[in-house]
Amino acid sequence: MSKPLVVILMGSKADMEHCKKIAEACASFGLETALRIGSAHKTPEHALSILKEYEADDRPKVYITVAGRSNALSGFTDGSVSAPVIACPPASDAFGGTDVYSSLRMPSGIAPALVLEPFNAALLAAKIFGVENAEVRNQVRASQKRAAEKILEDDASVR
Repeated sequence: MSKPLVVILMGSKADMEHCKKIAEACASFGLETALRIGSAHKTPEHALSILKEYEADDRPKVYITVAGRSNALSGFTDGSVSAPVIACPPASDAFGGTDVYSSLRMPSGIAPALVLEPFNAALLAAKIFGVENAEVRNQVRASQKRAAEKILEDDASVR
């Protein structure tokens, strides 16, 4: 079975730190990642060529899009690919959080998932792959077990 691939597509290099968190979380589930930069607004042809490159790859894949302010990248990506798309826009104080609205409503037939936390975006990608991939599914279960054990340890420490 081919190793699952998460294509992390950011709108600009300013999103790199957010994307690195996603990539690190993906690695914890044994997922390969590819970091790319392409803007739906400024370089649509380049962004489309990136998507075509990965769509030609037969490996199972999920796209995680990272774009703030006006998040056209997630809808643009979802409308151009057959694999699942997860929008994970970076947090922004500049607009009081209202910029997330550009990720919430999409036109009919465009359906990227929206996950705001980098780790959780990677977790959703892992769960998608885990439907068919037992190795990834086991990594998800191990992560859930570690999280549960941490809660039990924390509870024991406050008693």
